Amino acid sequence: MRACRRCHILTDKTVCPFCGKPTTEHWQGYLIVIDVNRSQVAKKMGIKMPGKYALKVR
Repeated sequence: MRACRRCHILTDKTVCPFCGKPTTEHWQGYLIVIDVNRSQVAKKMGIKMPGKYALKVR
């Protein structure tokens, strides 16, 4: 898995399919967001859509 450096979404691609920024294999923490409106973590991270995210990306 790779994480986008900008939006932190996890993907298998070298470029993020949502924002077009490069991805990296250097990430930590795993977050699954199902309901973005009720998730306090999603609000803090600025996540606007459900999915799998990395908590920290280098």
